Amino acid sequence: MNAFIAMLGATLVHFLWQGLLIGCATAVVLALLRNSRAEYRYLVACTALLACLAWPALGLVERLGNGAAVPGEAASMMQFAVRNMVGNGQLIDLGAAVRSIVSVWALCAAVLSVRMALGLLWIERTVQRNAGRHDPVQARWQARLSQMAQAFGITRQVRLRMVEVLASPVTAGWWRPVVLVPAALAARMPPDLLEALLAHELAHVRRHDYLVNLLQNVIETLLFYHPAVWWLSNRIRAERELIADDFAARQLGEPRRLALALSELERLQFSTHHLAQAANGGNLMDRIKHLMRPAPQALNWKAAIPMLGLALACVAIYAEATAAEATTAKGKTAKAVVNFDKCALPEWPAAAVAQQRTGKVVLGFLIAADGKVKSSKVEQSSGHADLDQAARTAIEKCSFIPATTAGKPVASWLKMMYDWNLK
Repeated sequence: MNAFIAMLGATLVHFLWQGLLIGCATAVVLALLRNSRAEYRYLVACTALLACLAWPALGLVERLGNGAAVPGEAASMMQFAVRNMVGNGQLIDLGAAVRSIVSVWALCAAVLSVRMALGLLWIERTVQRNAGRHDPVQARWQARLSQMAQAFGITRQVRLRMVEVLASPVTAGWWRPVVLVPAALAARMPPDLLEALLAHELAHVRRHDYLVNLLQNVIETLLFYHPAVWWLSNRIRAERELIADDFAARQLGEPRRLALALSELERLQFSTHHLAQAANGGNLMDRIKHLMRPAPQALNWKAAIPMLGLALACVAIYAEATAAEATTAKGKTAKAVVNFDKCALPEWPAAAVAQQRTGKVVLGFLIAADGKVKSSKVEQSSGHADLDQAARTAIEKCSFIPATTAGKPVASWLKMMYDWNLK
């Protein structure tokens, strides 16, 4: 368990620079695609967010597979930052903090998981609470929503529920999607504008956006500590709203009607749980401008300067940490090991067998970096020259796994004893 905690801690710390690189690369690509279709930017942002999950996950699997993680590995990325902060240039070892890092991460992830579960439970209870209520307004809008869903090519039944606690229509559920419509909004907003908002919600249903949004919440829960994850997730939601607006506007044939409906919602800004898709998601003014007067966006290079600075700092941290690991590994050696599959038993000299000569001989021999014996010498004689020579002949035919220093094969001397006996 301690080894797993060390590996998990190393994975969490390494994601600090991994997430930053993903975020910087995505920011550059999105800047280049700023005047392209929202679908392209949405795909790029979704891919980047999945990479934020896949990269550390693969790293953890690799660590678990080879057992390479050690408690000090998680600290290697930060060691250079605290160098010389204590006397005589002493290097602070942060390996002991790995357990605390994992504990805090697990606690925060658990809290966010509970929050996510409560959000799902609230949606389910809200739907069930209004399921059996007979409401003429709800029945009328349910019939209209079903007609619109059929026109949108949605084959599944889309339920509609009137609720009191929201200020904007919200879509939830995938297998049995439901649109929650505020009762006050249905009473105060003109029917044609409310239809435009429902068209927006049906676009989310048609595109299965609820599943993607649910996956976003899972990634946010696991990687909550990285700003790049939240930035990517917010960017995905903003692009998704633009896509849904475009889809709804095409189906309605009136972008202006949807823009007017969104302008009504601008006065009703509120906090919507991100487990559901709301019609007031994203920046409403940007969405209205996108519908009414889409204009090319100028590239703001000044905004990229801080991100580039962070990227350079991240690369510097990684380079320094890698150098620190190499320095730590330097000097670590492993002795040569005999390969018994390629080492035959020595042959007894015929004269020694006939005269029943015995003895022990100790040989010293040089193993080259390729694992072959380059030379040998008798360190301690058996007392019989033919037995000594037979031992040297046998050892020079053996192959070895060479010794290593800092992971590289090197030449080394070894000793071995041959015991010539007739037992």
